[in-house]
Amino acid sequence: MDDDAKLNLMQKRIIKSYAWQRDIIVPLSEDFNCTVDEMEELFFSLFDLGTLEALHGTFESARDICLYQKFHADLMLCWFIGTLEIIPAEEGKRLKMKLVEEVKNGRNYDEVLKEGKLELYELLKKEAEY
Repeated sequence: MDDDAKLNLMQKRIIKSYAWQRDIIVPLSEDFNCTVDEMEELFFSLFDLGTLEALHGTFESARDICLYQKFHADLMLCWFIGTLEIIPAEEGKRLKMKLVEEVKNGRNYDEVLKEGKLELYELLKKEAEY
């Protein structure tokens, strides 16, 4: 087996792993309306072996960041913190981190968001008292 064949085999082992298929390949192939094979080939073309090995870890951290930003948008914190400046940035961060952890622990996003809105309302009332 030549070096290129070995490299290809190693890449396939990474991409075909259960975690990769479950977390990345299958969901993205559904989102992009392509086959699993097409998605795998795309990743083979885009990334070298070293990057492929590290990519799943970056996926996990990016998922947390995206969830954090989603709460920021859904709670309209860019308005309350940035534009109106009535909620301290530290309080907004604390709230978002708490909500992210709840979702990561298996709670439904919509339920957690609803509770987050109630907490935001309490923060607004607290700020009104000052």
